[in-house]
Amino acid sequence: MNVCDLAPSYIRAIAPYQPGKPISELAREMGLDEAGIIKLASNENPLGVSPLAQRAIRSVLDGLARYPDGNGFELKQALSRRYGVAPENIVLGNGSNDVLEIAARAFLTPQASAVYSQHAFVVYPLAVQAMGARGIEVPAKNFGHDLDAMLRAVGPDTRLVFVANPNNPTGTMAPSSELEAFVAALPEHVLLVLDEAYNEYLAPELVADSVGWLNKFHNLLIIRTFSKVYGLAGLRVGYAFGTPGVADLMNRVRQPFNVNSVSLAAAAAALDDTDFVRQSFELNRTGMAQITAGLQRLGIEYIPSYGNFVSFKVKDARGVYHKLLKAGVIVRPIASYGMPDYLRVSIGLESENAKFLACLRQALT
Repeated sequence: MNVCDLAPSYIRAIAPYQPGKPISELAREMGLDEAGIIKLASNENPLGVSPLAQRAIRSVLDGLARYPDGNGFELKQALSRRYGVAPENIVLGNGSNDVLEIAARAFLTPQASAVYSQHAFVVYPLAVQAMGARGIEVPAKNFGHDLDAMLRAVGPDTRLVFVANPNNPTGTMAPSSELEAFVAALPEHVLLVLDEAYNEYLAPELVADSVGWLNKFHNLLIIRTFSKVYGLAGLRVGYAFGTPGVADLMNRVRQPFNVNSVSLAAAAAALDDTDFVRQSFELNRTGMAQITAGLQRLGIEYIPSYGNFVSFKVKDARGVYHKLLKAGVIVRPIASYGMPDYLRVSIGLESENAKFLACLRQALT
């Protein structure tokens, strides 16, 4: 018998996560010049890296022969100052994906279940399946979370409920009042994993006081990332806020040194770069208007988005995707999210958005 056949069936059944195509890979495949390719597939910050983070990165390079601070003291202190959350309430991860998987590892077993929405971030079912737990996918409502239906799907064996707000890849958002009512209605044995990876792209009046809810709800875990508005996707830094008990359990199964020295320093510095965050927010706001206006001119249906991306519907999405690749434009097919007729485009620089729209027009002919 092959040793691979002895692995658990739920592991062998996992379909690996497919990331956005890298620029270098497309250049090799199509014989294109990398300089002429634009990548609008992975919801990255088109402004690049925070200047304060760049300075912090340079300052720690001489110490790379040493292991990083396994507790992430400085970054936790920075997060504590910013959000008023005690360090013992914080869990750090190698990107928010890592934190999501740590939560699954800490709370799921093959006898447990977890609830998530249709069209939600694909890492949720992957993390659940990797633990051998039962995933319960609730049909979406207008491409967003149907919170009432998700509440009804919770059972005695349910341990986690995943909610992304805003949601990726649809860009939909649940209002703060509905979300607060949802967590209040959850049984105490169920932990709400509230994924706020795109929280910084919300207009101020739409931002929920989710961190404040931690004082009322002990079954809440808030997950955020430095990969989006802070421009540190390549360094992989995520974090979670929860009660001390939840954070303690997660830290018990977290890998030692799961966030490296460069990432720790860059994230702590980026957190204070309010000018960069403001510029990123404004660029996204104007870029979203540019992209959606262009889609409207082309008569293309799209899902209004609260993130830094927008998903749009086209006939023969796979064919359009490949035509865009040949033109040096990388977007994201989202058939794996149950949306075979849709593509997702990240908001880029003004010139990148213009090139995407021009190439899309050609691809539709």
